Amino acid sequence: MTTIQEIQGTQSASPDEKSSEQDDFRSKFPPTHRATDGHVVRSKAELLIDNWLYVAGVVHAYERRLPIEEDLYCDFYLPSGKVYIEYWGLENDPRYAARKATKLAIYEKHGLNLIQLTDAEVQNLDDVMPRLLLKYDIRVD
Repeated sequence: MTTIQEIQGTQSASPDEKSSEQDDFRSKFPPTHRATDGHVVRSKAELLIDNWLYVAGVVHAYERRLPIEEDLYCDFYLPSGKVYIEYWGLENDPRYAARKATKLAIYEKHGLNLIQLTDAEVQNLDDVMPRLLLKYDIRVD
């Protein structure tokens, strides 16, 4: 994908470090699980989240680029409440923890609506998600 900066020649030729970290993560963990709605996701937990959103009738996108200057993708985006969902799956990995801290700081910096999910919450989505979505005026039946 060509950016305006590249066309104008104002972007340096060397890749951005954060971009390469993001690309490294995405290539290291390719999507392999097909959800009910056709999204191909990276983990069984993301599969559970995607299927839950689909069955609940919550319109969502998978791995959408955030509308900010940083090159960052969310796990899920809910357009009705402009809400981003991040599932934190590798909590015991130091590199992942550093990446998580960076992402959280960016969400905070830009004032973006964020729902964070852990393994325990993914195991109990029927109880957890309606309450979390309600904070952003998204109601499910």
